[in-house]
Amino acid sequence: MSHRKGSLSPYCFFVRDQLPELQRRGLPVTRVVDAVPYCSQAWALLTKEEKMAYTEKARKWNEKKRSQKTVKETCNLAHPDPACLTTKTPSAPSLPDASAMSWKNDQAVVTDIFYFLNIYSHGRLPSHCEQRFLPCEIGCVKYSLRDGIMADFHHFIDPEVPPRGFRYHCQAASDATHKIPITGFHLSRTSYAVVLRELLEFVQPTRGVRPHFYCRSNDRFRINWCLNRMASLTGIESHLELLAVEDLVIEMYQKKFQKEPSKTWVCRELDVFLWDFSSNTRCKWHEENDVLCCALASCKKIAYCISKSLANVYGVSLTAAHLPLQDSDYGESTNMKMVILDAGRFQKMKVEGSGCDRHCASPSQDQEFVPSNCDSPCGVKTSLYGTSTMRGRGITRLLNSASDLSKSFSN
Repeated sequence: MSHRKGSLSPYCFFVRDQLPELQRRGLPVTRVVDAVPYCSQAWALLTKEEKMAYTEKARKWNEKKRSQKTVKETCNLAHPDPACLTTKTPSAPSLPDASAMSWKNDQAVVTDIFYFLNIYSHGRLPSHCEQRFLPCEIGCVKYSLRDGIMADFHHFIDPEVPPRGFRYHCQAASDATHKIPITGFHLSRTSYAVVLRELLEFVQPTRGVRPHFYCRSNDRFRINWCLNRMASLTGIESHLELLAVEDLVIEMYQKKFQKEPSKTWVCRELDVFLWDFSSNTRCKWHEENDVLCCALASCKKIAYCISKSLANVYGVSLTAAHLPLQDSDYGESTNMKMVILDAGRFQKMKVEGSGCDRHCASPSQDQEFVPSNCDSPCGVKTSLYGTSTMRGRGITRLLNSASDLSKSFSN
């Protein structure tokens, strides 16, 4: 049976009534059109009287729609608007994105303030669920190329109850990453309203100037969804716009050298593991439990990467606010190069700082310029081998204890 354009059939009204029940059963339906294939059998089982009720609903709706359309056309004929007088609703000025940013000079780049933001969740739920994410941790740092990390913001968030049937899924995803439990967490958690209010107080936006928030591009959807979810449930308007930090690095490099760097290089610089175990990087709970995935640490490591790659390019001297202080376990004279674990025997090769194999890189060579034939941009300092030779404090202590144990057995 064909229907005129804009009219609805009785079957459409029946499907719309069945939509909540289908969602309760866990079927992937969010719109009426998604539910149509699941309702044909139930529609066929309806009695003639039940179908007549939906036919009457459709008739009333279609008549109302046609009458509204007729009234609108009549008004337009009676009071036509000249084309030249057609008005446009003024749109709000859009937030600046990384590609539209323009700095007058290098000093403007150095002094500009950026906010790096990340929100962790108890996993990612299917698209048909109302709760796509369950925010559980937020981290943010205030950063400038001149001053480094100026302040940080961190909270554990009181999450919503997982949808029925998804608790194991959410806890398994948490155990594989940040390890924050859904229930039974001994530390205090903050409500959505307090998190948003304190985040806005942290950035302190001035009138007419909106802060620049950045995150990794693959985290952008999750963080945006979590911010919108918290704002909708609390009624607090945040108006926070997230931009990709990869675009920011490209813009900063392009401003200095007048050419766009390789995106492969940008992603490689931001994906380093050099500071995973550095002091004062993770929050206290993740540090004490030796968990790498921390929302605050992810923000700080973005700041470290930008400082290491671009501070010298803009003539900024690195300080403890730009990069974490080296742990006492790392020495200038010793560089752990290789560990072989074979049949219970621990072998350790040390490379001395001066009288060593000349093919091995020393820590001081990390800041050397890369030759022009490498894929790193010219003028940007990076590691000679592309990856750092630094090790985390935990593995270094393990290697040292293993060495002492092997020596005691040999004696």
